[in-house]
Amino acid sequence: MLQKIQETADFLRTKMQSNPLTGIILGTGLGNLVTQITDKIEIPYETIPNFPVSTVEGHSGKLIFGKLGDVDVLAMQGRFHYYEGYDMKAVTFPVRVMKALGIETLLVSNASGGMNPDFEIGDLMIITDHINLFPEHPLRGKNLPELGTRFPDMSEAYSKELIAKAKTIAAKNNIKVVEGVYVGTTGPTFETPAEYRYFHAIGGDAVGMSTVPEVIVANHAGIRCFGISIVTDLGVPGKIVEVSHEEVQEIGNSVQPLMTLIMKELIN
Repeated sequence: MLQKIQETADFLRTKMQSNPLTGIILGTGLGNLVTQITDKIEIPYETIPNFPVSTVEGHSGKLIFGKLGDVDVLAMQGRFHYYEGYDMKAVTFPVRVMKALGIETLLVSNASGGMNPDFEIGDLMIITDHINLFPEHPLRGKNLPELGTRFPDMSEAYSKELIAKAKTIAAKNNIKVVEGVYVGTTGPTFETPAEYRYFHAIGGDAVGMSTVPEVIVANHAGIRCFGISIVTDLGVPGKIVEVSHEEVQEIGNSVQPLMTLIMKELIN
């Protein structure tokens, strides 16, 4: 593992023209943030040693170095999912590489199904906490002290400081945001009505198929995290309708300029 991380980081250093401290992972329908990145160097995943390749429509599969505003960033356009068949070490491998490259702050985004009855489709949910329902934990197995402690603390998995700043930015720009707990599940099926009720009963406000593994590994590595979720469908009794991946992408695309604004100002 350490050798692979080093190999990948060494390869990427030959492409880098800056030393970004901020990493970004963009999910379904949310890749358009990259249009705001200037001085771009784009590296397709398939050309990066040891990197998995994204197989999901809407995830274009590129690592991008550049500037967002005045700040150097490293962005993943497209992420990896457990449901694609990767184990959790592969899903979270890019976060390990980010750490090796000097990333100190990670911003993650995703599309989710809202279970909170106060939520509406198109809401932006700032993630305050998560519930991990994936069957494989990304830190399972031998712990390498070089990567982090055996039993990492998760009492502030999402930085309270960054959450407060994001809320201030949203208020200043008249952007409606909600806050909530994100439930991470394997997918790839969307949830049944009973599952939505169950996830809400155990404390979840939104559910999705990503983010939790990356945030766990980032915390293990000492990287602070901020997460934002676009509510693309509702799992609220009486509001549940059939949903497709295309519709999720569509809603993500329509709301993502607001998310982009929050992310861009937060990074700056």
